[in-house]
Order: sequence, then structure tokens, then C-alpha cells
Amino acid sequence: MGAQKEAPRTAISQHAVHAWLLLLPALALLIAFTHWPALATLVDSFFSTPRGSRPGVWVGAENYQVMVEDPVFWQAVRNNLWFAGATIPLSIGLALLMALWVNEHLRGRALVRMAYFTPTVLPMIAVANIWLFFYTPQYGLLEQLSAALGLPSHNWLGDPRTALACVTLVAVWKEAGFFMIFYLAALQTLNPSLKEAAAIEGASRWYYFRRVQWPLLMPTTLFVLVNAVVNAFRLVDHVFILTRGGPDNASTLLLYHLYEVGFKFWDTGYAAAITVVLVVVLASVALFQFFVLDKRVHYK
Repeated sequence: MGAQKEAPRTAISQHAVHAWLLLLPALALLIAFTHWPALATLVDSFFSTPRGSRPGVWVGAENYQVMVEDPVFWQAVRNNLWFAGATIPLSIGLALLMALWVNEHLRGRALVRMAYFTPTVLPMIAVANIWLFFYTPQYGLLEQLSAALGLPSHNWLGDPRTALACVTLVAVWKEAGFFMIFYLAALQTLNPSLKEAAAIEGASRWYYFRRVQWPLLMPTTLFVLVNAVVNAFRLVDHVFILTRGGPDNASTLLLYHLYEVGFKFWDTGYAAAITVVLVVVLASVALFQFFVLDKRVHYK
């Protein structure tokens, strides 16, 4: 009897060892490139920036105090909130409209889908350079259209009133096609009988979308929303190419400010403090969306 009991235990142990060996490569990469850098950044935020042969020393919360008193940081926070408030609803709404359109039986549907998705596969630097040509004063596409309509010339990226809006437009154009793919996949999983039943009952297309499609798309919307929030606070490529945060920090976003502090001014302690705050805020938003909103998005 004892030998019979030991045999299942040995088999379970072998399965457990086999499972851990399969997980080990991915787990090692996750720890080396995610958890360990995050922990090291947290520790560095409490130390001063090392200079030459002088190592960093413990300064406590001094880097966080510098961050609170930094006007450029708060300007970047305001800019990023405005940027997120514009890009998130616009990109999600546009993605949903495009998905509904290309989900219908229309001529050239594959070509239209490809056209909508093309901006997503383009490198972010390439996208920024394309739009940089559009915004170029006197020679850009927008300037040519303005001249044709008899409107005065305008420096779109050099005006504090329009610089951030121009960056926002580029981000929406880049992200909408990516989010469209998720909505399109969700639409294609809906039971066709729902649409047929709605048509038999005489429901309009708007009523069918509002009462049937939209509630069933809420889990997809939550997933897209999480990605949109993260993307809104990690944009740096477009700002670097288009405006470099100018003019007068009018288009500086948090991640670009972090880049300048860490790699331009080489203040790694202060940069680590900004990183910790940014990660904590984004993690809190993601946890709230998944553990609070997730319970409200499933249609029953």
C-alpha cells in the first residue's frame, strides 16, 4: 500500500518539476527585464545621481520633493491629461466606427480594412516624419490646402495653441486602426441570429447597436480602454520628432519629460522618481479597470 501511495506522489512531483522547467525561460526573462528593473528604479529614486567616480548617496524623498516643486513636471502632467482626454475617446470612437463599417458587406472591404490598419504597422518615427511634412510651414500639405482656401499661413507645430493638438491628431491616426482590429474580431463573434431577430422585430440599426451590439462589445471596450490609457502616457516618439516638447513646453508629455531629465540632463535619481510615480499611477488605473469595471461590462 505504501509503494502504491508513493507512486502518485512521485508522478505529481515529476509533473511539477517539468512544469517549472517549462516556465523557467519565460520567468527568467520576466524577472530580468521587468521585475528587477522596476525594483532597481524604486531603489534609485531614493539615491542621488552618481557623478563620475562619486557614487550616489541616500537622499530619502528629496527626488520626490524636487518633482513636486518642478513647474515643468506639472506642465507635463496637465499636457498629458489633456492629451489622454482627447486621444482615448477619439481613437476608441473612431476605431468602433471603422470596425462597424468594414464589418458590413461592401465592395472592396479587404482594401478598406488594409487602408485603416496601415498606419498601425508603420514605425512611429516614420509616422511622425510623414506628419512633420504635413505640418511644415509654407510647404506642408496643410499649408497648401490653407493657401488654396485663401486662409493665412500658420506654423502648426510652432504655435503653443496648436502644437499639442497636432501631436494628438497624429496619435489618433496611428492608434485607431490598431483598436479597430479588436472591435472587428469581437463583431465577427456575435451570433448573426441576433441581427436577424432585431430585423424581424423592426428594430433600427441604431437601436440594434445601442441595445445589442454595444453591450456585447463592452469587454472588448474595456481591453481597448486599458491599452489606450497606457498608450496615452507612454508616447515619446512623436513628441521627439515633431516638437521636442516645445514651444515653451506646450507639448511636453510625461514620458518625454522623463526622457529629458534622465538622458539630456542626466539626473537619474529624479528620473527614477518620475518613473515610479508614473508606473504606480498606470498600475492603479489598470487594476481599477480590471477588478472594478470588469465586473460591470459583461452583458447578461
